[in-house]
Amino acid sequence: MNTRLDKFICDSTGLTRSEAKKAIAKGRVSVNGACVKKSEEKIDDSVDKVSLDNKDISYEKYVYYMLNKPAGVVSATTDNIDITVIDLFKNEKKKNLSCVGRLDKDTTGLLIVTNDGEMIHKLTSPRKHVFKDYLVTLQKPITIEAVSRLEAGVDIGDDEPTKPAFVNVTDERCIILSISEGRFHQVKRMLKAVDNEVTALHRLSVGPLRLDNDLGVGKYRKLTDEEIKDLKLC
Repeated sequence: MNTRLDKFICDSTGLTRSEAKKAIAKGRVSVNGACVKKSEEKIDDSVDKVSLDNKDISYEKYVYYMLNKPAGVVSATTDNIDITVIDLFKNEKKKNLSCVGRLDKDTTGLLIVTNDGEMIHKLTSPRKHVFKDYLVTLQKPITIEAVSRLEAGVDIGDDEPTKPAFVNVTDERCIILSISEGRFHQVKRMLKAVDNEVTALHRLSVGPLRLDNDLGVGKYRKLTDEEIKDLKLC
């Protein structure tokens, strides 16, 4: 497909249109090994090889990231007060990036970020019942009765009780809770319904995708082709 050179660079990098034009004018861009200084130059993005500062760049229609969300960051694209998840993507193309679901400001862990609207819908649709695992630290020891109630579904004040969950007790004050819904503050409300409180919440997985143990807090990486394929099969 024939595309303007400056538009191709914008769509393939984190540069704005004006930044792309300046880079082209300064001779930082080459097409098939030849320096091009005209922003309006047309290229075939399926054939031509474009380089910026001697580094090849390519267009990706959809991008998929795994983020290890830190506490204090909001799951939003923009916010006038707090740092957002998208703010953490400093060197990437941010246009149209969105979070797959939301994590509370104080909740940490796995967050998928993409510009693929179909995947976002699939992973967040209540009809799909995609399970998510949370490491939940509790204010007081969990009881056998509470575990049974959580697994059966509890009344959290909505029209319907929560769907059945899975509970793995790792310590008297720590559980791994697996749920297939994404209601507002759901995990905190579920534990409150069984007379307990959440003191820390960390998401471990979404469907088949588990948080990479080597991914530092506040860091992100692109998903592998296999991880993307698995998520699309959810």
